[in-house]
Amino acid sequence: MKTKWGVIGSGGIASRRTIPEGVAKASNAELTAVYDVDEEANLRVAEKFGAQACASEEELLASGCDIVYIATPANLHCGQAIHAAHAGKHVFCEKPLGLSIEESQRIIDACAKYSVKLGVGFMMRFHSYHQAALKIVREGRLGTLVLARAQLSCWYPPIAGAWRQNPQQGGGGSLIDMGGHCIDLLEMFFGPIRKVSCFIGNSVHNYASEDSAVVLMEFRNGAKGIVDACFCIPDDSSKNRLELYGSSGSILAEGTIGQGEAGEMTAILPDANLDYDAQQMRREGNILRIQPLPVNTYRAEIEAFSSAVLDGGESLVGAAAGLWSQKVLAACYESARTGLAVELPESE
Repeated sequence: MKTKWGVIGSGGIASRRTIPEGVAKASNAELTAVYDVDEEANLRVAEKFGAQACASEEELLASGCDIVYIATPANLHCGQAIHAAHAGKHVFCEKPLGLSIEESQRIIDACAKYSVKLGVGFMMRFHSYHQAALKIVREGRLGTLVLARAQLSCWYPPIAGAWRQNPQQGGGGSLIDMGGHCIDLLEMFFGPIRKVSCFIGNSVHNYASEDSAVVLMEFRNGAKGIVDACFCIPDDSSKNRLELYGSSGSILAEGTIGQGEAGEMTAILPDANLDYDAQQMRREGNILRIQPLPVNTYRAEIEAFSSAVLDGGESLVGAAAGLWSQKVLAACYESARTGLAVELPESE
Protein backbone atom coordinates (compact mmCIF):
# COMPACT_ATOMS: atom_id res chain seq x y z
CA MET A 1 0.00 0.00 0.00
CA LYS A 2 1.23 3.48 -0.83
CA THR A 3 0.44 6.95 0.46
CA LYS A 4 -0.66 9.53 -2.09
CA TRP A 5 1.34 12.74 -1.96
CA GLY A 6 0.29 16.18 -3.16
CA VAL A 7 2.89 18.94 -3.30
CA ILE A 8 2.30 22.64 -2.73
CA GLY A 9 5.33 24.45 -4.08
CA SER A 10 6.48 21.94 -6.68
CA GLY A 11 9.42 24.09 -7.81
CA GLY A 12 12.56 24.67 -5.76
CA ILE A 13 13.67 21.94 -3.36
CA ALA A 14 10.64 19.81 -4.23
CA SER A 15 11.58 19.48 -7.90
CA ARG A 16 15.33 19.38 -7.26
CA ARG A 17 15.39 16.81 -4.50
CA THR A 18 12.30 15.74 -2.58
CA ILE A 19 10.16 14.59 -5.50
CA PRO A 20 12.78 12.83 -7.67
CA GLU A 21 14.83 11.36 -4.82
CA GLY A 22 12.14 11.00 -2.19
CA VAL A 23 8.51 10.61 -3.23
CA ALA A 24 9.21 9.09 -6.66
CA LYS A 25 11.56 6.45 -5.27
CA ALA A 26 9.92 5.70 -1.93
CA SER A 27 8.63 2.16 -1.54
CA ASN A 28 5.44 3.28 0.17
CA ALA A 29 4.59 6.61 -1.51
CA GLU A 30 3.51 7.97 -4.88
CA LEU A 31 3.13 11.46 -6.29
CA THR A 32 -0.43 12.20 -7.37
CA ALA A 33 -0.80 16.00 -7.60
CA VAL A 34 1.31 19.15 -7.69
CA TYR A 35 0.66 22.89 -7.45
CA ASP A 36 2.95 25.90 -7.82
CA VAL A 37 2.36 29.57 -8.57
CA ASP A 38 4.74 29.10 -11.51
CA GLU A 39 2.36 27.30 -13.86
CA GLU A 40 5.02 26.33 -16.39
CA ALA A 41 7.33 24.86 -13.77
CA ASN A 42 4.41 23.03 -12.19
CA LEU A 43 3.37 21.54 -15.53
CA ARG A 44 6.92 20.32 -16.17
CA VAL A 45 7.01 18.52 -12.81
CA ALA A 46 3.56 17.02 -13.36
CA GLU A 47 4.48 15.72 -16.81
CA LYS A 48 7.83 14.34 -15.69
CA PHE A 49 6.37 12.36 -12.78
CA GLY A 50 2.92 11.55 -14.09
CA ALA A 51 1.03 13.68 -11.58
CA GLN A 52 -2.00 15.94 -11.85
CA ALA A 53 -1.07 19.58 -12.45
CA CYS A 54 -3.41 21.61 -10.24
CA ALA A 55 -4.28 25.24 -10.84
CA SER A 56 -4.89 26.07 -7.16
CA GLU A 57 -4.41 24.81 -3.62
CA GLU A 58 -8.11 23.99 -3.52
CA GLU A 59 -7.83 21.76 -6.58
CA LEU A 60 -4.86 19.96 -5.05
CA LEU A 61 -6.70 19.37 -1.77
CA ALA A 62 -9.62 17.92 -3.73
CA SER A 63 -7.38 15.69 -5.86
CA GLY A 64 -7.49 12.60 -3.64
CA CYS A 65 -4.04 12.91 -2.07
CA ASP A 66 -3.81 11.95 1.59
CA ILE A 67 -0.52 13.74 2.42
CA VAL A 68 0.29 17.34 1.50
CA TYR A 69 3.98 18.25 1.30
CA ILE A 70 4.49 22.00 1.79
CA ALA A 71 7.66 23.28 0.14
CA THR A 72 6.85 26.97 -0.25
CA PRO A 73 8.53 30.03 1.34
CA ALA A 74 8.27 29.94 5.13
CA ASN A 75 5.78 32.82 5.34
CA LEU A 76 3.20 30.65 3.53
CA HIS A 77 3.59 27.52 5.68
CA CYS A 78 1.11 28.41 8.40
CA GLY A 79 -1.89 29.18 6.19
CA GLN A 80 -1.23 26.31 3.82
CA ALA A 81 -0.69 23.75 6.58
CA ILE A 82 -3.87 24.77 8.40
CA HIS A 83 -5.80 24.67 5.12
CA ALA A 84 -4.52 21.16 4.42
CA ALA A 85 -5.30 19.95 7.94
CA HIS A 86 -8.83 21.35 7.71
CA ALA A 87 -9.25 19.31 4.51
CA GLY A 88 -8.27 16.17 6.43
CA LYS A 89 -4.82 15.83 4.85
CA HIS A 90 -1.72 14.78 6.73
CA VAL A 91 0.90 17.54 6.59
CA PHE A 92 4.60 17.21 5.84
CA CYS A 93 6.20 20.66 6.00
CA GLU A 94 9.67 21.90 5.21
CA LYS A 95 11.50 23.63 8.03
CA PRO A 96 11.08 26.12 9.54
CA LEU A 97 7.57 25.07 10.45
CA GLY A 98 6.46 28.71 10.48
CA LEU A 99 7.80 32.25 10.73
CA SER A 100 7.37 32.24 14.50
CA ILE A 101 6.65 30.12 17.56
CA GLU A 102 3.05 31.29 17.41
CA GLU A 103 2.64 30.16 13.79
CA SER A 104 4.18 26.79 14.55
CA GLN A 105 1.79 26.29 17.45
CA ARG A 106 -1.17 27.19 15.24
CA ILE A 107 -0.12 24.50 12.75
CA ILE A 108 0.28 21.93 15.52
CA ASP A 109 -3.10 22.82 17.01
CA ALA A 110 -4.81 22.53 13.62
CA CYS A 111 -3.29 19.11 12.93
CA ALA A 112 -4.39 17.92 16.37
CA LYS A 113 -7.90 19.35 15.93
CA TYR A 114 -8.45 17.54 12.63
CA SER A 115 -6.62 14.36 13.72
CA VAL A 116 -3.95 14.44 11.01
CA LYS A 117 -0.26 13.74 11.36
CA LEU A 118 2.43 16.40 11.11
CA GLY A 119 5.99 15.86 9.86
CA VAL A 120 8.84 18.36 9.56
CA GLY A 121 11.64 18.16 6.98
CA PHE A 122 14.79 17.69 9.06
CA MET A 123 16.07 15.13 6.58
CA MET A 124 19.70 15.28 7.74
CA ARG A 125 18.78 13.21 10.78
CA PHE A 126 18.32 10.26 8.42
CA HIS A 127 21.84 10.38 6.93
CA SER A 128 23.45 6.96 7.47
CA TYR A 129 26.66 8.54 8.80
CA HIS A 130 24.71 10.60 11.32
CA GLN A 131 22.80 7.53 12.45
CA ALA A 132 26.10 5.64 12.83
CA ALA A 133 27.52 8.51 14.90
CA LEU A 134 24.39 8.60 17.03
CA LYS A 135 24.81 4.90 17.83
CA ILE A 136 28.38 5.50 19.03
CA VAL A 137 27.27 8.43 21.19
CA ARG A 138 24.36 6.50 22.71
CA GLU A 139 26.64 3.57 23.49
CA GLY A 140 28.70 5.96 25.61
CA ARG A 141 31.89 5.39 23.63
CA LEU A 142 32.74 9.10 23.60
CA GLY A 143 32.58 9.21 27.38
CA THR A 144 31.36 12.44 28.90
CA LEU A 145 30.16 14.69 26.07
CA VAL A 146 32.23 17.87 25.89
CA LEU A 147 31.93 19.81 22.63
CA ALA A 148 30.05 19.66 19.32
CA ARG A 149 30.39 21.65 16.13
CA ALA A 150 28.34 21.70 12.92
CA GLN A 151 29.12 23.76 9.83
CA LEU A 152 27.00 24.39 6.75
CA SER A 153 27.89 27.10 4.28
CA CYS A 154 27.44 27.91 0.60
CA TRP A 155 27.77 30.75 -1.89
CA TYR A 156 24.40 32.49 -2.23
CA PRO A 157 24.81 35.86 -3.96
CA PRO A 158 21.98 38.38 -4.33
CA ILE A 159 19.23 37.00 -6.57
CA ALA A 160 16.13 38.98 -7.50
CA GLY A 161 13.07 37.53 -5.77
CA ALA A 162 15.02 35.00 -3.66
CA TRP A 163 12.80 34.50 -0.61
CA ARG A 164 15.63 33.24 1.61
CA GLN A 165 17.22 36.69 1.22
CA ASN A 166 14.06 38.39 2.50
CA PRO A 167 13.35 37.90 6.22
CA GLN A 168 9.69 38.76 5.66
CA GLN A 169 9.37 35.60 3.60
CA GLY A 170 12.01 33.28 5.08
CA GLY A 171 12.14 34.46 8.68
CA GLY A 172 15.84 35.19 8.35
CA GLY A 173 18.82 34.12 6.30
CA SER A 174 21.64 31.64 6.76
CA LEU A 175 20.81 31.00 10.42
CA ILE A 176 17.22 29.87 10.00
CA ASP A 177 17.81 28.23 6.61
CA MET A 178 21.02 26.26 7.22
CA GLY A 179 21.87 26.83 10.86
CA GLY A 180 18.51 25.36 11.83
CA HIS A 181 19.56 22.01 10.34
CA CYS A 182 22.90 22.13 12.18
CA ILE A 183 21.32 22.96 15.53
CA ASP A 184 18.80 20.17 15.11
CA LEU A 185 21.61 17.69 14.36
CA LEU A 186 23.70 18.66 17.37
CA GLU A 187 20.67 18.31 19.64
CA MET A 188 20.07 14.84 18.19
CA PHE A 189 23.56 13.88 19.39
CA PHE A 190 23.92 15.90 22.60
CA GLY A 191 20.35 16.57 23.73
CA PRO A 192 18.42 19.81 24.27
CA ILE A 193 20.07 23.21 24.43
CA ARG A 194 19.96 25.23 27.65
CA LYS A 195 21.38 28.58 26.51
CA VAL A 196 22.51 30.32 23.31
CA SER A 197 24.62 33.29 22.30
CA CYS A 198 24.30 34.24 18.65
CA PHE A 199 26.05 36.58 16.24
CA ILE A 200 24.67 37.37 12.79
CA GLY A 201 25.46 39.90 10.10
CA ASN A 202 26.11 40.63 6.45
CA SER A 203 29.77 39.91 5.89
CA VAL A 204 29.67 40.00 2.07
CA HIS A 205 26.17 40.30 0.62
CA ASN A 206 23.93 43.30 1.21
CA TYR A 207 20.49 41.70 1.10
CA ALA A 208 18.01 42.09 3.96
CA SER A 209 18.58 38.75 5.71
CA GLU A 210 21.88 37.73 7.31
CA ASP A 211 24.53 36.05 5.19
CA SER A 212 26.59 34.79 8.13
CA ALA A 213 25.78 33.40 11.55
CA VAL A 214 27.56 31.79 14.49
CA VAL A 215 25.75 30.23 17.45
CA LEU A 216 27.45 29.36 20.72
CA MET A 217 25.38 27.01 22.82
CA GLU A 218 25.33 25.19 26.13
CA PHE A 219 23.44 21.90 26.30
CA ARG A 220 21.50 20.82 29.34
CA ASN A 221 24.11 18.15 30.02
CA GLY A 222 26.79 20.85 30.33
CA ALA A 223 28.46 20.24 26.96
CA LYS A 224 29.17 23.19 24.69
CA GLY A 225 28.42 23.61 20.99
CA ILE A 226 29.18 25.76 17.96
CA VAL A 227 27.20 26.19 14.75
CA ASP A 228 28.44 28.30 11.85
CA ALA A 229 26.26 28.86 8.80
CA CYS A 230 27.12 31.26 5.98
CA PHE A 231 25.71 32.27 2.61
CA CYS A 232 28.99 34.02 1.74
CA ILE A 233 31.64 31.27 1.53
CA PRO A 234 32.32 29.59 -1.85
CA ASP A 235 30.90 26.07 -2.02
CA ASP A 236 34.29 24.45 -2.63
CA SER A 237 35.83 26.28 0.33
CA SER A 238 33.54 24.93 3.01
CA LYS A 239 33.82 21.27 3.97
CA ASN A 240 30.59 21.25 6.03
CA ARG A 241 32.27 19.65 9.02
CA LEU A 242 30.68 17.80 11.92
CA GLU A 243 32.76 17.37 15.08
CA LEU A 244 31.70 15.56 18.25
CA TYR A 245 34.11 15.44 21.20
CA GLY A 246 33.98 13.60 24.50
CA SER A 247 36.29 12.60 27.33
CA SER A 248 36.96 9.24 25.64
CA GLY A 249 37.24 10.21 21.98
CA SER A 250 35.77 12.04 19.03
CA ILE A 251 33.82 11.68 15.81
CA LEU A 252 34.99 13.83 12.90
CA ALA A 253 33.17 14.13 9.57
CA GLU A 254 33.28 16.11 6.35
CA GLY A 255 30.55 16.45 3.76
CA THR A 256 27.82 14.63 5.66
CA ILE A 257 25.94 17.85 6.44
CA GLY A 258 24.06 18.92 3.34
CA GLN A 259 21.61 17.61 0.77
CA GLY A 260 23.58 14.56 -0.40
CA GLU A 261 24.16 11.09 1.02
CA ALA A 262 27.97 10.97 0.80
CA GLY A 263 30.75 12.15 3.11
CA GLU A 264 33.57 10.85 5.27
CA MET A 265 33.52 10.05 8.98
CA THR A 266 36.10 8.84 11.47
CA ALA A 267 35.82 7.91 15.13
CA ILE A 268 38.99 8.38 17.18
CA LEU A 269 38.72 6.33 20.37
CA PRO A 270 42.03 6.24 22.30
CA ASP A 271 42.82 3.73 25.03
CA ALA A 272 41.04 4.51 28.27
CA ASN A 273 42.78 5.87 31.38
CA LEU A 274 45.61 7.60 29.55
CA ASP A 275 48.10 9.43 31.71
CA TYR A 276 48.85 13.10 31.24
CA ASP A 277 51.31 13.62 28.39
CA ALA A 278 53.26 16.83 28.82
CA GLN A 279 54.43 16.56 25.20
CA GLN A 280 50.82 16.26 23.99
CA MET A 281 51.79 13.83 21.27
CA ARG A 282 49.11 13.10 18.65
CA ARG A 283 49.01 9.41 17.76
CA GLU A 284 47.28 7.67 14.87
CA GLY A 285 46.07 4.58 16.73
CA ASN A 286 42.49 3.47 17.43
CA ILE A 287 40.95 5.17 14.40
CA LEU A 288 37.67 3.71 13.22
CA ARG A 289 36.63 4.50 9.65
CA ILE A 290 32.84 4.72 9.66
CA GLN A 291 31.44 3.50 6.35
CA PRO A 292 27.72 2.69 6.55
CA LEU A 293 25.66 1.93 3.48
CA PRO A 294 24.48 5.19 1.87
CA VAL A 295 20.90 6.27 2.53
CA ASN A 296 19.13 8.94 0.51
CA THR A 297 17.85 11.28 3.20
CA TYR A 298 14.87 12.51 1.15
CA ARG A 299 13.67 9.00 0.44
CA ALA A 300 14.21 8.05 4.09
CA GLU A 301 12.13 10.94 5.46
CA ILE A 302 9.31 10.33 2.95
CA GLU A 303 9.21 6.61 3.76
CA ALA A 304 9.30 7.28 7.50
CA PHE A 305 6.37 9.69 7.38
CA SER A 306 4.42 7.45 4.99
CA SER A 307 4.92 4.55 7.40
CA ALA A 308 3.54 6.62 10.25
CA VAL A 309 0.45 7.43 8.18
CA LEU A 310 -0.07 3.86 7.00
CA ASP A 311 0.62 2.19 10.35
CA GLY A 312 -0.92 4.80 12.62
CA GLY A 313 2.38 5.39 14.43
CA GLU A 314 4.07 8.59 15.52
CA SER A 315 5.96 10.80 13.09
CA LEU A 316 9.70 10.36 13.74
CA VAL A 317 10.27 14.10 13.21
CA GLY A 318 7.02 15.80 14.06
CA ALA A 319 5.34 18.57 15.99
CA ALA A 320 7.67 18.59 18.99
CA ALA A 321 10.79 18.85 16.81
CA GLY A 322 9.31 21.62 14.67
CA LEU A 323 8.15 23.70 17.65
CA TRP A 324 11.37 23.26 19.63
CA SER A 325 13.47 24.29 16.61
CA GLN A 326 11.37 27.44 16.32
CA LYS A 327 11.99 28.23 20.00
CA VAL A 328 15.73 27.74 19.68
CA LEU A 329 15.91 29.90 16.55
CA ALA A 330 13.84 32.62 18.21
CA ALA A 331 16.27 32.60 21.13
CA CYS A 332 19.20 32.86 18.69
CA TYR A 333 17.74 35.88 16.93
CA GLU A 334 16.91 37.50 20.29
CA SER A 335 20.51 37.00 21.39
CA ALA A 336 21.82 38.48 18.15
CA ARG A 337 19.53 41.47 18.60
CA THR A 338 20.29 42.13 22.27
CA GLY A 339 23.88 40.97 22.52
CA LEU A 340 22.95 38.80 25.52
CA ALA A 341 22.86 35.06 26.11
CA VAL A 342 19.31 33.72 26.07
CA GLU A 343 18.00 30.83 28.19
CA LEU A 344 15.70 28.23 26.65
CA PRO A 345 12.63 26.91 28.50
CA GLU A 346 13.07 23.71 30.50
CA SER A 347 9.63 22.25 29.77
CA GLU A 348 10.51 20.39 26.56
